[in-house]
Amino acid sequence: MARGRKPKVLFLCTGNACRSQMAEGWARKLKGNVLEPYSAGTDPRGLDEQAVRVMAEVGVDISAQRSKHVRELSDERFDYVVTVCDRANEACPMFPGKTKVVHIGFDDPPHLARDAKTEDEALAHYRRVCDEIRVFVETLPEGLETARTVG
Repeated sequence: MARGRKPKVLFLCTGNACRSQMAEGWARKLKGNVLEPYSAGTDPRGLDEQAVRVMAEVGVDISAQRSKHVRELSDERFDYVVTVCDRANEACPMFPGKTKVVHIGFDDPPHLARDAKTEDEALAHYRRVCDEIRVFVETLPEGLETARTVG
């Protein structure tokens, strides 16, 4: 990595709707001064409105972010790719150069919320994962240096 340049970090998920969007939002808010965050999906599905809602509850606005396919970022050279769901980890494309790919899996709030009986119960899943992602992002970029490489 060039001296003085912020490391570029891609948070990769399947749908780029929830977890990777939360990670990008947290990284912009908490670590934007030390890294350059991005998010994308292997099969993008649009921004999850409940993810937008719970992030807003904690003071992070991700409403202007958009769901995008990882191919849209093919011209970028990432220092790190963080897969945040198992399916993205399994389908993770190859990245050129010295990109370090790590897997830090988080539960899927939309999947867990399907069986919720109330809106509060559904949102509790989103809030828990939102908090878990925040805790992980707080370790960056140092946490990526010590993370186990995938593959």
